[in-house]
Amino acid sequence: MFSETTRERIGERLRFVYGDDVGAVAAEKLDGLAEKWGRTEGNLREQTWTEKDAVLITYGDQVRTDGEPPLRTLGRFLGEAGLEDGLSTIHILPCFPYSSDDGFSVIDYRVIDPNLGDWDDVAALGESYELAFDLVLNHCSAEGEWFAKYKAGEPPYDGYFIEVDPATDLSGVTRPRSLPLLTPVETSRGTKHVWTTFSADQVDLNFANPDVLVEMLDVLLMYANRGGRVIRLDAIAYLWKEIGTSCIHLPKTHAVVKLMRDVLDDLAPGTLLLSETNVPHAENVSYFGDGDEAQMVYNFSLAPLLLDAMLSREATPLKAWLADLEPAAPGTYYFNFTASHDGIGVRPLEGLVEPERLGRLVEAVRARGGRVNMRRKPDGSESPYELNIAYFSAVGDPDGLPADEHADRFLATQAFQIALRGVPGIYFHSLVGTPNDLAGMERTGHNRTINRRKFELGELTGIVGDESSAQQRVLDGYRRLLTLRGELPALHPESPQEAIPFTAPGLVGFARGTGDDRVCVALNVSETPQPLDEVPVASRIDRITGTEIESVPPFRTVWM
Repeated sequence: MFSETTRERIGERLRFVYGDDVGAVAAEKLDGLAEKWGRTEGNLREQTWTEKDAVLITYGDQVRTDGEPPLRTLGRFLGEAGLEDGLSTIHILPCFPYSSDDGFSVIDYRVIDPNLGDWDDVAALGESYELAFDLVLNHCSAEGEWFAKYKAGEPPYDGYFIEVDPATDLSGVTRPRSLPLLTPVETSRGTKHVWTTFSADQVDLNFANPDVLVEMLDVLLMYANRGGRVIRLDAIAYLWKEIGTSCIHLPKTHAVVKLMRDVLDDLAPGTLLLSETNVPHAENVSYFGDGDEAQMVYNFSLAPLLLDAMLSREATPLKAWLADLEPAAPGTYYFNFTASHDGIGVRPLEGLVEPERLGRLVEAVRARGGRVNMRRKPDGSESPYELNIAYFSAVGDPDGLPADEHADRFLATQAFQIALRGVPGIYFHSLVGTPNDLAGMERTGHNRTINRRKFELGELTGIVGDESSAQQRVLDGYRRLLTLRGELPALHPESPQEAIPFTAPGLVGFARGTGDDRVCVALNVSETPQPLDEVPVASRIDRITGTEIESVPPFRTVWM
């Protein structure tokens, strides 16, 4: 059972969301979940992170070979590549049966996709790493059992989805994609129009129905019980819908996140929530709440600002953002990343770069083989939503670069990222320097496929084993960076961070730690060496290369 304090807090949340009577019924159902899952020793992990922690973001079938479940193959590749000590946690992107969007249209939340393996294979991976799972809670697959029973009118599923009269004015709803918000479906009750924020195959769940909330909390607790140290709340910002509002970041959405935090803190206190909200910074960090919502939020502005600096050859917006970046409160963390399974969101640049500069960034990405996904704004116009490109290709040159130079330029962005205050998230394709998958994108017709390539094990080991390849240099460089990070207490996720106010427009950096443990990080995004006169260090030894330097080379990051 919940503790008395937690039960009172849960009751308050539910009354706010549903009113007194419905909230009381929902509270009784949550008591049932507490009895079902209990509070076991397996849930009692430490919540804290250290400088030795880094999270790998990967698909479950990222690496495949005949005769072996891909989840096993993934673990074997990481071990043979010498990454078990550098990576503490694996975030397995949705690994459940699905119908579209590479896993984010979930058919069954409770079983592992048999094409990947089963829960025993997940447990085997968990013997070497902590685990992170996706809770895709805003929507589920139109091909799933829940939606089939909704269409047939079977309770309780007849109330699991949101029906809206197509004549309703929904122009004020914030749209992440330029697709219809309502999708007509044939049901036992005639044609109904259901809410589909992301696609016709991804039908939004109706959290105004407390049965849906209880269902998803049950899934949440199952993931924690299966070893989830981190649960990523996919598309959480769009959870609650109220006609006449923007339907993003609504107070009841935040109340649901608080409720999930209450439940986990009591029943699975070692499990952390990670909110996924690809929006401007102030909106994004609102999911920390007052320390009572998610313990982790994606640092979404980092990826586009860092890329903009590298391609513009000057870092003014990145420097301004870094100087203003407020520290996360104790026990909460920024999740720092430059690439993921999605594109590089540009909404987090709002208020940070001028429209003309954003336009130049968009064109630079296109020149490097990338694509741009658009979103529809309330006035009917469209604007860039995300840049679809492999980060490795994004930092390159349209005319190409020598393999070693391209690899080093890419590693400079990664060295900057993983030294920042917070927890580093490393997409599998960043780890091995995968370029644009143009053939895959053409095959599927989806822009995001450009950064979602899957490998046969022999193919991948051949690529990263080729000493002349940029990919081998990237993997070697990443191993060095992760090992070094684990040796530097100054890079602890909660260690102090202070921006260094370099006057040179091409030099950006920050200091981490205090006293003798202090480390200064400097990135040169310009084409000329930058003197270190302004770097407040006693030694000019770059810890990454082990050499003494007088200036930061072009497109390089140094740790001193």
